[in-house]
Amino acid sequence: MSRTTRASAGHSAAGDSAGQGAWRWLYLAFASLAGLLGLAMAVLGVRLLLLGGTAYYLVAGLLLLGGGLLPWWRRDRLALLAFSAAVLATLVWSMVEIGGKGWLPAWGFDLAARIGLVAGLVAAAVVAFVFWRTPPGSGWRRGAVAGLGAAVASLAGLVAVHWERAEASAAGAVPEQSRATVPPGLDAGGEWAAFGGTTLGRRYSTLAQIHTGNVRDLKDAWTFRSGDVGPSEGRVFYSSQNTPIKAEDLLYTCSSSNQVHALDPGTGEVRWHFDPQVPVRSMESLFSAACRAVAYFDDGDPAGRPENVARMPSVPGVMAAVPRGGSMCHRRVFVTTPDGRLIALDAVAGFVCRGFGDNGTVDLTEGMGLRQAGFASNTSGATVAGGLLVLGQQVSDNQRRDAPSGVVRAYDARTGALRWAWDALRPDPQAPLAPGEIFPRGTPNVWNVVSADESLGLAFLGTGNPGADHWGGNRSPEEDRFTAAVVAVDLATGATRWSFTTVWHDLWDYDIGAQPMLVDVSIDGTTRRAVLQGTKGGDLFLLDAATGEPLRPVVHRAVPQDGSLPGERVAPTQPRSVFFPNLGGVPGRDPETIDGRHIWGVTPIDAALCRIGFHQRRYAGSFTPPTVDAKGIVLLPGTVGGMNWGGLGFDPVRRLVIANYSRLPNIVDMTPRAGVEDRPVGSGGARPDQPIAPHSGTPYGVNRPMWLSGLDVPCLAPPWGFIAATHIDTGELVWSKPLGTGFDTGPLGIPTRLKIPMGTPNLGGPLVTAGGLTFIAAAQDDFLRAFETATGRLLWQARLPAGGQAGAMSYEHQGRQYIAITATGHARFETTQGDYLKVFALDGATADLTGLPPRERSTVREAERENEAP
Repeated sequence: MSRTTRASAGHSAAGDSAGQGAWRWLYLAFASLAGLLGLAMAVLGVRLLLLGGTAYYLVAGLLLLGGGLLPWWRRDRLALLAFSAAVLATLVWSMVEIGGKGWLPAWGFDLAARIGLVAGLVAAAVVAFVFWRTPPGSGWRRGAVAGLGAAVASLAGLVAVHWERAEASAAGAVPEQSRATVPPGLDAGGEWAAFGGTTLGRRYSTLAQIHTGNVRDLKDAWTFRSGDVGPSEGRVFYSSQNTPIKAEDLLYTCSSSNQVHALDPGTGEVRWHFDPQVPVRSMESLFSAACRAVAYFDDGDPAGRPENVARMPSVPGVMAAVPRGGSMCHRRVFVTTPDGRLIALDAVAGFVCRGFGDNGTVDLTEGMGLRQAGFASNTSGATVAGGLLVLGQQVSDNQRRDAPSGVVRAYDARTGALRWAWDALRPDPQAPLAPGEIFPRGTPNVWNVVSADESLGLAFLGTGNPGADHWGGNRSPEEDRFTAAVVAVDLATGATRWSFTTVWHDLWDYDIGAQPMLVDVSIDGTTRRAVLQGTKGGDLFLLDAATGEPLRPVVHRAVPQDGSLPGERVAPTQPRSVFFPNLGGVPGRDPETIDGRHIWGVTPIDAALCRIGFHQRRYAGSFTPPTVDAKGIVLLPGTVGGMNWGGLGFDPVRRLVIANYSRLPNIVDMTPRAGVEDRPVGSGGARPDQPIAPHSGTPYGVNRPMWLSGLDVPCLAPPWGFIAATHIDTGELVWSKPLGTGFDTGPLGIPTRLKIPMGTPNLGGPLVTAGGLTFIAAAQDDFLRAFETATGRLLWQARLPAGGQAGAMSYEHQGRQYIAITATGHARFETTQGDYLKVFALDGATADLTGLPPRERSTVREAERENEAP
């Protein structure tokens, strides 16, 4: 061998030696990291075991710790054996627990989180070890890399197969005999004149130009931006939550600060704009600054028709109007503001209707004794029925027992005169207030959208809680009767016709958020008008609209009693609807009950900490009483629900109720008064800045955060949100699936950019159409989706520029069907903020039914005929 060859070989050997040394240090580094993980798991595992939890964390932690220490003493075979045992133990334990709780939807995410970090560190250590102990090009090296790749591919395939099966199992069949015709006038067609389409709240459109056969061709039609992006300073949380209103030839939308825009339905061009100039201070007490809907009223006078009003330009984007005959303001749009104003605007031109109230405005603070602007205000908009504007109000939660009244008021839509004022403690809604008198303080409020059925002469209220949500030791029997209740009141007088309490002596903030929905059902061969009420607790109650009698079985089940607070009382039973599935957790006949197997984390560390927290808190299933013991209670469903303000959708032809809901737990931790430092709103307090809500006037403050890990993900294994279809006549759960992906969310708020549905918390309602489609955004990712109503198949989705925490709607303009969704995000929900209204349509203006099966084609044509009926 020449000197050159020997020198070259020497350098090569030295390089190989250096390379092998680097692999050894990598092996030691990964082994040490696994050992440190094991040490943390073992320490937490001891604590968990002492609390009665699983022994897995201690056992696996010790194995990992041993595997991390042994390489430093060159006991590599024992180290690899310990690592292998840890991975095997993790896999077996994971599968046993996941299977033991029933292979929930999205269990692949549960499995990946349980084994991912442990297996990843061990795999990295093993690969580094093989590369250290074998020469370059060795079959062992190739085998290690191939084995690692195969393991990753197998895991990905397992998750993919699971998801495919979940998608396939979601598809159900709608019984042919269930199909029914839709009485004309009950649902939205070319117009969308109220938050839920009509005052019945079905969120159903008889339009069918866009259907299951062509929805894939749906495209952007136009985009509108309001410019209302929130104040630069102050404690204000924007979330407009708006569903636009379509009436005649204009589309009306309102933003978080209650600015109203009238838009051309075909182009989005601004016809007029009204800014009520809401002070920032008045929005600070709101959970969210919202404007769910404006109200629309037409007095029927022909002088108010668009053809009888001449518009002329005044300033860019704003139109003034002059009448061709008669007086103005025959068609009106009403908007409410956080500082307590109800304002009437001319629907055609946008100016203030001076003949309404006091120069165009009704003062909603009158008789309220607010103490601070915004403490009580209307964020859901008025409901127009029987010539009246019926509106309740939000009242800032958990501030004080003597909060402003929960009164619901009805005003004359023409004059603004107060016609009646309903309250739990006012036996005569028409009795006027004496000079200086205010409405009763702290009574249950109605913060959501009011429904009405003019054929019955009734308005339907979904009530909330008295002034303190989580302590009711000083509530009156009348307050308990009207807490978390469906109340039917006479439209003309405000008198209570009937009430149905969904939660007795509610201590969990299970107020009714979803708008009551009016449906027709057949009971013993007789068609009955019914109220279907979804609740935060996951129940669907079906009640006779005229009498309040339950039309499907309701049972009263015993609930936990232990641990209640001194001076408190806990109802011994709670009503549960047993005909329909419970939609508060994983859907099923009974409410979901969790245990340690359901507790979750992205890594073993945050998972163990969440499990420790679970065992430290009190949880005995639904309706566990709030307590000061330990660290409070775990509340599931949480205060978001279950079903919330987005409401339900109903397909009257397919007889399906569409509900989206959250499966997100809260912690409710009561603090004795001596430990509460924060002052309530109205006494110098500032709601968003309070670590403990003061609950003034009770013995306790309350802290009730969402139950999140240190990585800002829920401590409950996904899914955290669902969409489900239930057959209203049979009670069958036809399909359900997780709603939402982690594309725009993730640990520590870092988006994962994964489009795999895992189910996220969601706020905003569905839109159901005669074209066989359900449109919904609502989830914590920025997408609008279209599902096949009958089966739950995802047929289309569009990227939104901001969070779609709102209800979609549909309308027709010049022969073309449009789908609209507000995309402004939700600051409290931490979704992308914006100021958008997105509108979609097909390129062509004529429905093409060739892509539909015969049965669906006939259904669409039937809906079209009904839509054309006078």
